[in-house]
Amino acid sequence: MNIKNNILETIGNTPLIKLNKITKDLPCTVLAKVEYFNPGNSIKDRMAVKMVEVAEKEGKLKPGGTIIEGTSGNTGMGLALAAIIKGYKCIFVTTDKQSKEKADVMKALGADVIVCPTNVEPEDPQSYYSVAARLATEIPNSYHMNQYDNLANREAHYETTGPEIWEQTDGRITHLVCAAGTGGTITGAAMYLKEKNPNVKIWAVDVYGSLLTKYFKTGEVDMNEVHPYFSEGLGEDFVPNNYDMCVIDDFVQVTDKDGAVMTRKLAKEEGIFCGYSAGSCIQGLMQLKDSLKEDDVVVCILHDHGSRYVGKIYNDQWMLERGFLEVKTFKDIINGRSSTHQLVTVSPKQTVGEAVELMKNTILNIYP
Repeated sequence: MNIKNNILETIGNTPLIKLNKITKDLPCTVLAKVEYFNPGNSIKDRMAVKMVEVAEKEGKLKPGGTIIEGTSGNTGMGLALAAIIKGYKCIFVTTDKQSKEKADVMKALGADVIVCPTNVEPEDPQSYYSVAARLATEIPNSYHMNQYDNLANREAHYETTGPEIWEQTDGRITHLVCAAGTGGTITGAAMYLKEKNPNVKIWAVDVYGSLLTKYFKTGEVDMNEVHPYFSEGLGEDFVPNNYDMCVIDDFVQVTDKDGAVMTRKLAKEEGIFCGYSAGSCIQGLMQLKDSLKEDDVVVCILHDHGSRYVGKIYNDQWMLERGFLEVKTFKDIINGRSSTHQLVTVSPKQTVGEAVELMKNTILNIYP
């Protein structure tokens, strides 16, 4: 029988899907590595299991122990799956910026979830980084995974994501485009691909409000670059140890609006229902399109599933409140109306009663 022994054995080997409509004006082939086919619906399943296995091997995570992690959601879900199979407890610390759906899913998988404020410095005692680190010192038999500085993160992508992309493209990949967050995915995959072919270009996609782009270009950690942003799954206000900037060829920043709008286009035009960082990734590619040639084969990593964002970027009201949807002006409505009937107006000096009477008479004239 062709069976899996547990859910963890279904991680990886996600499909590479050609984009057709969104990228029709690009001269090259664009392929999406769609990571929501993992059981936790994100690429973070790969590194979550790897971090657990390494911690077990090193004796840092013991039977019946508690996994503690600061997470925007996806890493927490991957760790929760591993904990269920391996018999650990989980405490996850997240921020109030993340979608409610992410916290709900982590709770559904048996984890305790603590929500911390977003707009504080990383070293602030209230930050989710600080709270996770503190809990690991207070709770007996616990271990803080620390995905940002835990090199098992990028090792997972060196061992799985990079090789899969190389094999699926028959070694023809010329560019890898990836949203930059903890640095594990882009660095690990890049390290493998550069070993196979040093000419493969690695493009990192960042968000305005993150300091990673300036750090890449100048080597300077400039906190003046940091400001709040809505995008999820990319950008940082510090430089995680998982980064090796030597394997990255370029950084490009994308606005919150452009990332959100492109994510919705992916769903409507390609049928790929992804999360926020996926749209940012494709938008970043579009901003660098002038560097592409006809024979190029570009792989874009789409990190997670759109179900985690139905209350945000897939919600028209949320998008409208942030100015991310184009709203028609009164002039647009007037110009787009049918010319069959005369436009009826009221002046500021007329009473409400007169306006109502005018509407009644207009309707009677149209529908006698």
